[in-house]
Amino acid sequence: MTTWHVVLLASILCFGLKTLGYLVPARLLERPTPARMVDLLTVALLAALISLQTFANGQELTLDARVPAVVVAAVMFALRVPFIVVVVSAALVAAGIRALT
Repeated sequence: MTTWHVVLLASILCFGLKTLGYLVPARLLERPTPARMVDLLTVALLAALISLQTFANGQELTLDARVPAVVVAAVMFALRVPFIVVVVSAALVAAGIRALT
């Protein structure tokens, strides 16, 4: 099986899963438990993505300038700072640390 076969198969599977999602009755998704699970799953997946992009480099654990930048961003989000200020501040922190090392 070539790479293109895998890509096509994955695309078909994703399209099929999306189509199945449209077939689920709305009344099932409006119940409190499934709605809460969907909300929590979204947060968990986003947290996993952020942690992988911050701490992983291939198969290795990496602690570099990204870690303090994410910490600065998290603190600024907790303080309800506007998003653009958070992004620029985290980028400046990462750039400053990389410039020093």
